[in-house]
Amino acid sequence: MSRAHKARRLILVLGDQLDLQASCFDGADPQQDAVWMAEVAEESTHVWSSKPRIALFLAAMRHHAQTLGAAGWRVDYRHLDDEGNLGSLGAELRATIHRLQPQELVMTAPGDWRVLESIKAVAHETGRPLDIREDRHFFSTVRDFAAHAKGRKQLRLEYWYRELRVRHQVLMDGDEPVGGQWNFDADNRAAFGKDGPPPIPQPARFDPDDITRGVLELVAQRFAAHPGSLDAFAWPVTRAQALESLQRFIRERLPHFGKWQDAMWTGQVWLFHSHLAAALNLKLLRAREVVQAAEEAFRQGHADLASTEGFIRQILGWREYVRGIYWLHMPQYLQRNALGATHELPGFFWNAQTDMACLRDALQLTLQHGYAHHIQRLMVTGLYALLLGVDPKAVHGWYLSVYVDAVEWVELPNTLGMSQYADGGLMASKPYAASGKYLQRMGNHCKGCRYDPAQATGAHACPYTTLYWDFLLRHEATLAQNPRMVMQVKNLKRLDEGQRQAIRLQALAHRQAVGVS
Repeated sequence: MSRAHKARRLILVLGDQLDLQASCFDGADPQQDAVWMAEVAEESTHVWSSKPRIALFLAAMRHHAQTLGAAGWRVDYRHLDDEGNLGSLGAELRATIHRLQPQELVMTAPGDWRVLESIKAVAHETGRPLDIREDRHFFSTVRDFAAHAKGRKQLRLEYWYRELRVRHQVLMDGDEPVGGQWNFDADNRAAFGKDGPPPIPQPARFDPDDITRGVLELVAQRFAAHPGSLDAFAWPVTRAQALESLQRFIRERLPHFGKWQDAMWTGQVWLFHSHLAAALNLKLLRAREVVQAAEEAFRQGHADLASTEGFIRQILGWREYVRGIYWLHMPQYLQRNALGATHELPGFFWNAQTDMACLRDALQLTLQHGYAHHIQRLMVTGLYALLLGVDPKAVHGWYLSVYVDAVEWVELPNTLGMSQYADGGLMASKPYAASGKYLQRMGNHCKGCRYDPAQATGAHACPYTTLYWDFLLRHEATLAQNPRMVMQVKNLKRLDEGQRQAIRLQALAHRQAVGVS
C-alpha cells in the first residue's frame, strides 16, 4: 500500500454531524488527513426507520460529502449500495483503518450513546487513539449540565433555561429577562376556534436534485418494506437550503408561532411551526444562529415577545435540557419504566388504520411527511400510548423510527421522560395525562369523529377519555403523591364503584379491540 493512500488522521463524520466548522476539523490538514463517512444498513434497521427518515440522512450526507470535497478534503465515503458494504459503522470503520492505517482517529462527540460505544470499541481493538472533541453546536456542554444537576433533589427545565439565558444574554435586559418574566407559556395556548387557522404561509420546500433523487430511488427499492412515504419528500438537505428555511420561518411564521403553537387542525401538518429540528439535529443549522435570528426579529419589532420566547425556549431550553438528561443517565435511562407499562404498541401506529380521528390524522401526517408538530407528538400519539400502558421502550422505538428529526439524544428523553413519564419524574414534573376533552379544545378532530370526548363508557365513549380515567385508577396511589396531580386524582372520588368497574371494563375492551390485551 503506497503512502499516498494513507492518512495521518482519520476524521470521523457521522450522519448527524454535517457542519464544516465542527470541532473535529480543528488543526486538521486536508493534505495529510482524510474524512471518513459511511452509509450502513444498521443505522436504518436497528429501529425500523421510515423511508423519509432514511432518505433525509442519506441525502444530507451525500451533499455534505460533496461540499467537503469541493473544500479540498479527501473524503473516504462508503455508499449504502457499494459492493461489499459491511452493514455497520463499526465494521466499516475497522476496514477503513486497516486500509488507510491512520495514526489517530478524531471526531466530534456523537449524539448517540450506542454509536459512541461502537466507535470506542473499534478504536480500542485497532489500537488507535480516539480524540473525542466537544460539540460546539450546543450552548452548553455535557459537563455543564452535570455540574448544574449535582446536589439537586430534582431537575427542572425552567432553572436550567434561566441559567443559560443569563449566561448567554439571550432575551435579557442586563440581569433581568426582557418583559419582566422568564416564561410566556400561558400566552401560547390558543386554539384556532371554529373558523380554523388563518392563512398559513407555506414553509420552504425543496425539489429533489439529482443526488436526492438517487437517494429516493435507492430507499424506495432497498427499504420497500419500511413504513412511510417518499412522495412528498422536500426537506432541506444542504446548509444553503437549511438557511433558507430558517429565514422563511423567521420572516413568515414566527410572528404567529407563539399564540397557536399548541393548536391542531385536521390535515394541517405544518401550521406555524418552524420545521427546523431536522436541520438543527443534522447540524446543517447552528443553534446559536437560530436563536440569534429569532431574537433579532423581536428586537426589530417583527415578532412579539411571547412568540419569540416560546420558540427560543424550545432550542435554548428543551433542546439543551434533554441532551443533559440523556448523557447524565445513559445507558440506564433506556431501561426506565416507572409506571410498569408492558403492552405492545398497536399495529395501527405503522399504517394509521384507526377510527380515532385525531390519532388517525396525526399518524397519517407522520407517515406521509416524517413529521408532526409537538402537540401531535405529546398529546395525541404520546398521550394515547401513555394512557394505554404501552412499554416505553416500544414507544421510543417508534418515535425514533418515524420522525425525520429523531436522533436518540433528543428523542429518547422527550419520549420516555416527558411523554411516557417512564423516568418517574426525573425530567418532567408530572405525567402529561388528559382526556379527550383536551383534544376537543385544541383542534377540530372531534367534530368528525364517531367518539364523544365527554363520555368514558358506552358505545360512543372516546378511548382517550376512557383510558384517561383508567390510567388514574390504575396509578391512583402513585399519582396521589404528586402535587401537580392532586386535583386530577381527587376527581376520582366522584366515581362510585360501579362507575369505576365500568371504566375498567371499557378500557379492557378497547385494549382487546386494538390487539394489546
